[in-house]
Amino acid sequence: MAEKLHFSLVSPERELFVGEVHQVDAAGSEGDFGVLAGHAPFMTTLKEGWVKVHLDGGATRIFDVRGGFADVTPSGLTILAESAQEVTVEN
Repeated sequence: MAEKLHFSLVSPERELFVGEVHQVDAAGSEGDFGVLAGHAPFMTTLKEGWVKVHLDGGATRIFDVRGGFADVTPSGLTILAESAQEVTVEN
């Protein structure tokens, strides 16, 4: 089984998602990016766009994010969003 990425998405109102995932794709201010387990550490600002969370069995969850920061560390990815809400759940 492939190693998983610990991911947390937090808005000022609440924590929208926390868990172990396969991959997260997001819209960075300098370009879109994807993060897998073991990714090199970095921090970037986010632009308006979707954060796509890849889960087990090919399922995804999509969040509409309005700015914020993404921080990749050896322990995982944290997104601190200025505003965020779930858009849809795909199976």
